[in-house]
Amino acid sequence: MPELTLSDTSTWLPLDGLAPGFDANKAPTVGDLHDRSYELTCADGTTFGASFTGTRIEWRYHGSGTDRCETFLVDDELYYVQFHPRAHQEEAFTLLLDLRQGRALLVLSRIGDTSPRVTQTFLPATIAGLEARGEPLAPSTSLVGRRVLWVYSTAHAYEHVYLSPHWYTWQCLAGPEKGLADTDENSVYELRPGIYVFTWREKVIPCASVTVADHRDARNLRSHGVLFGLDSTGKTPTHFTFGAHGRLLSTTVHPETFDPAR
Repeated sequence: MPELTLSDTSTWLPLDGLAPGFDANKAPTVGDLHDRSYELTCADGTTFGASFTGTRIEWRYHGSGTDRCETFLVDDELYYVQFHPRAHQEEAFTLLLDLRQGRALLVLSRIGDTSPRVTQTFLPATIAGLEARGEPLAPSTSLVGRRVLWVYSTAHAYEHVYLSPHWYTWQCLAGPEKGLADTDENSVYELRPGIYVFTWREKVIPCASVTVADHRDARNLRSHGVLFGLDSTGKTPTHFTFGAHGRLLSTTVHPETFDPAR
């Protein structure tokens, strides 16, 4: 691997080079969904079916399959499920299930010949058999103006600056990417007050991420997420989950006339 040169993006660390140790702060998985099944009706009229057995999910959405999944408890009756279909290696699925509110969010990440290379589709949904409470899940501007420190392990730390509904800036403060920074596309959905789905799509490294982040305690933030993209060869999909602890560093409040969230 070439020596890291900050301004030469050809020397930047590939996605698979980041993986060792990056998942040190990942939360333990849970088996709460074992023997449960859910049918989702998405906002675009499609349906997604999920049946859980142990650490596996039997899914139905424009095809079907049975694959290994990881399930994390985000909050009371709020679950984050991540899986990478063996038969569709160019895709990864993120499922957020809010069993208290009767709502869900399906995020489909897909590797393609696009710019950025990994794109994401967001499908808010309702859960059959549960009363859908509150407003439908929708994009949020609530993170705009915040600067947050995220610590993924004793060796990996990054800060995020949420610039606008479309852009955020990241900077590596510790780890093999120390000194690197860039501004990439992002999308944000609010699941519950103070709990957000934050996703990004990188333009230099062919990868994207989906995270679910709890911002309710500014001094004790918590996130769970996945990185998905191509390895150093540019051909083989790489998919791994992680977690982070964080804290709010500052908040920028723009004058109303120049507010990027408007």
